[in-house]
Amino acid sequence: MPNPPPFTPEPVPPRSQPSSPQSPLPAGSCLEGYRPVSGVFDEMVLPNGNLRPHWKTFGSFLGQCSAADLKQRAETIQRLLADHGATYNIYDDAHGNSRPWMLDLLPVIVAEQEWRFIQEGLDQRGRLLNAILQDLYGPQNLIRNGFLPPGIVQANPGFLHPVVGVNPPGGRFIFSLGCDLVRDASGMWRVLADRAQAPSGQGYTLENRIVMSNVYAEEFNTSRVRRLANYFEVKREMLRSLAPKHRHGDAGILMMTPGPYNETYFEHAFQARYLGFPLVEGADLTVRDRHTQLKTLEGLRRVEVMVRHVDDVFCDPLELNSGSLLGTPGLLEAWRSGNIALANGLGTGVIETPALHPFMPGLCRHILGEELKLPCVPTWWCGQKRELDMVLNQPDRWVVKPAFVRGARDPVFIRSLEKEQKARLLASIRAAPYEWVAQEVLSLSTTPTWTGTKMEPRSLVWRAFAIARGDGFTTMPGGLSRVSPEPQRWLVTMRSGGISKDTWVLGDGTEDTNFGHLNQQAQVIRPARPPSGVPSRAADHLFWLGRYAERLELTVRMCRVIMQRLAGERGAVQSLEAQSCVNLMAEIGLVPAGATGLRDHLQSLLQDAKRDGSVPDLLSRLRYNASAARDRLSDDMWRLFNRLDRDARLPAGSFSISAAQHALDTLVLDLAALSGMQQENMTRGHGWRFLEIGRRLERATITLTLMKGTMKQMEHDDSILSPLLEICDSTMTYRRLHYARPAVVPVVDLLMLNDINPRSAAHQLMVLGRQTAQLPLDPTQDTGMLEKQQIDTLLSDLSTLNLAALSRTPEQVPAAITAICDHLIEGLEKLSDIVTEHYFSHAIRKGE
Repeated sequence: MPNPPPFTPEPVPPRSQPSSPQSPLPAGSCLEGYRPVSGVFDEMVLPNGNLRPHWKTFGSFLGQCSAADLKQRAETIQRLLADHGATYNIYDDAHGNSRPWMLDLLPVIVAEQEWRFIQEGLDQRGRLLNAILQDLYGPQNLIRNGFLPPGIVQANPGFLHPVVGVNPPGGRFIFSLGCDLVRDASGMWRVLADRAQAPSGQGYTLENRIVMSNVYAEEFNTSRVRRLANYFEVKREMLRSLAPKHRHGDAGILMMTPGPYNETYFEHAFQARYLGFPLVEGADLTVRDRHTQLKTLEGLRRVEVMVRHVDDVFCDPLELNSGSLLGTPGLLEAWRSGNIALANGLGTGVIETPALHPFMPGLCRHILGEELKLPCVPTWWCGQKRELDMVLNQPDRWVVKPAFVRGARDPVFIRSLEKEQKARLLASIRAAPYEWVAQEVLSLSTTPTWTGTKMEPRSLVWRAFAIARGDGFTTMPGGLSRVSPEPQRWLVTMRSGGISKDTWVLGDGTEDTNFGHLNQQAQVIRPARPPSGVPSRAADHLFWLGRYAERLELTVRMCRVIMQRLAGERGAVQSLEAQSCVNLMAEIGLVPAGATGLRDHLQSLLQDAKRDGSVPDLLSRLRYNASAARDRLSDDMWRLFNRLDRDARLPAGSFSISAAQHALDTLVLDLAALSGMQQENMTRGHGWRFLEIGRRLERATITLTLMKGTMKQMEHDDSILSPLLEICDSTMTYRRLHYARPAVVPVVDLLMLNDINPRSAAHQLMVLGRQTAQLPLDPTQDTGMLEKQQIDTLLSDLSTLNLAALSRTPEQVPAAITAICDHLIEGLEKLSDIVTEHYFSHAIRKGE
């Protein structure tokens, strides 16, 4: 059978400049100056200048708003996004892994009837794409019978040969589908791209909705916008339905992420928290006897369902990309054996190619017996002679882009190229025509976008989502809309600086019948306290989160103490104490020994992110470990991390001691709030326990290190004792106990032996003893409670310190205290090694 004829595009009028004023939009409002682009479909305004019917409710609100009103709301949006920690990471971006997520002030509004059409189209498209995948990885009748050219499959790196013959659960490859939709000048919605590997954007869509419904609380309800919550409930139930029926209790359902440096990591963690499923990385998993297991603190835990946010080829370095560090060796074999359900299945990247678009109408008629409801953007695959000749004969007519490369290269407008560039491009197309597709320049619809001072029309791309349900798909009543950052710009991607928008699908105010039966059956929920299931990697990050929090507090308190002695009236005592502080900083490695230029060193400690141990450096390490355990931290705790970042930034300009003091005072309070949040708001599970162990181990090490440095200073005078008490936040306790100026033996007793002082070494060891006693035991190893034994040994050694005897020979105090501090620090390092080997080097110790 011959190939179906290529898709014939409808004529598209050229994009032109904004039209002349003709709008009856309300005078004196932000709507008054809005000018749609002539010849282009505008989402808000009709060609006659009136508002479209579904925009009238929200438009009437905009008609009453001034630019100042909208500016204030825009600032609220950015504040809420910052509080939530919403980011979109680009690897080579100056913001690193903290590039803020951009959300426009104005929503995209979709009429209910129009959404119903999109809903039907996505349901059909999901069924069609799944059937295509079943055939391509099965009998390949579509190629054999001429409905698809072999080159579209065989030249496509998204086609995974190891997947051939795999029959996924229920025969379904696609459980979650994303489609980028654009509207042409005639008002018709068309599919620009399909996203079937790990379609991103659902978490950002939910985040956008939470923020926008907060900023427009009354307007949101008045407009009768359909809610998103039911869609995510369908997603949760769909994932649960994939688990084996014989399992009792909660099945092992996970969400797999590439990690904190991935561009969309925020939404991975956000969705995991919202849906209630653990977020893991490939290294958290292992495959045993073709079964996928999660490496938890309690041992290996069976995994039966996994949502993957990792692209196909990176999921299994054993059978796919051998250089991948993101996947799990053996995962494909576990899936092939039917022992784990993957959402989505591997190999789905083959249908993301735009080269498939010209063949979709014929495939739909052949497979489903239906006409394609959502047409594709007119596309020609250059792997066919007629289409290749058409592109080469009239090159300026086309936009070309790689057929099988997504996200790496932008579309090329041939008419905008220089003569030599054009010649090189056409030569590349001739050399490998199957690697290219061509499209006519399409005038995308525009939607009003807030620029900071006014509304302007910007090109729109709407990513709509559908989730598998029964034999079909249910569509999200919304989606992730993006607009171009500049006017007259065709390329609309988040990588290129695109701005997101919330998408409001209007309803009639009643519950959506698609979701109405979700809660009809009562569920019996029994109280349960199952094993924590904390992955070893997550526990490792929480452990170091606690350690870096303590290191940051030390640096902050040390800098604050010395700056207090540099400011104001400086007498002989203050000068002596300041010099002692500098010497102590040198002893613990914060400044070089014999350092000069103290002001420069303090500025560097507060502002230089490249300096080890500086406040910015420690904040970066703190945030990285928090990000890696993002799904286990509350929104309020994340707000504290954001506040720490903000409060650590000193005002621009020359370095000011007073400004630095104010920043340090604020940081001390922020760190106290973080500690309080940990103690009062985190469930006492193993995740919290390792965070606590990390803090206590680091605090004990710091206290002993400070005491050791103090003893060296005592060879000259005791001026360091008062600053030491301030650094250890024990000044008031000492005064209440002794009513006298600091002396060495009472200070040692308070900071080392007094177990009711929360800053003393003894107190840290006692807390460590209680917490390590509750750590999970490994049934496969006879560890003999090594952690608890080590702590008991340290407590016993500390108790041998006889201050009463030492006080009778003061000249021996520094040497004796230094010796026991060295011994205890070495013991704490050994304890850290034991914890790391036992719990964090899981692949070695846990039955491997």
